[in-house]
Amino acid sequence: MNEKILVVDDEKDIRKLLTDFFQLQGYQVYTARNGQEALDKISVNPDIILLDINMPQMDGMEVCKKIRNYVTCPILFLTARIQEQDQINGLMIGGDDYIMKPFAVRELGARVAAHLRREQRTAAREDVRFQQDLVINYSSRQVLFQGKPINFTRTEFDLVEFLSLHKGQVFSRERIYELVWGYDSQGDSDIIMEHIRRIRMKLRKYTETSYIETVWGVGYKWIG
Repeated sequence: MNEKILVVDDEKDIRKLLTDFFQLQGYQVYTARNGQEALDKISVNPDIILLDINMPQMDGMEVCKKIRNYVTCPILFLTARIQEQDQINGLMIGGDDYIMKPFAVRELGARVAAHLRREQRTAAREDVRFQQDLVINYSSRQVLFQGKPINFTRTEFDLVEFLSLHKGQVFSRERIYELVWGYDSQGDSDIIMEHIRRIRMKLRKYTETSYIETVWGVGYKWIG
């Protein structure tokens, strides 16, 4: 295992805990004490970033804004904040997931492994799918409407990819979370609802067609 993890947290004990745990799992671990150090460490090309939100001077949100256009790896926020708006803000700027403090280190390890598996997944699939004026290019991870690119975040594209490849099938939020992220989760499945809201909002700028349908009391399905 050669995957590289960048841990960004101003608490020394957390940095040591995560370093010791992930090194035992075979990962290469890099750490940063603050936002500026995190920016300096991006040059190691991490495969995943664990990013604390509540840091002095430059918080995790600001770090994410600065690096998201330059890194494609998953960014997992570490936070004690539980307000819905905080989750929305983090997803809007390119975060992929939230890990609530205090966390169980084994659960965090499972989430990291699941995100990395998702990155490495090479299951057979179509490279391009045409749905009237909507084109989904799975290889280049692009969605175009009448030739114009729709700027989805990496996680939004993952959801578009999953649902469109299972057209007509209904999935609950929990099942989507499990299948896309690779592990079961309970409270965090609410993140799916916000991602889908944002996908719909972006699609509506180009078309009136609702590609993702809500099946009330059950979940979502792709209908394009």
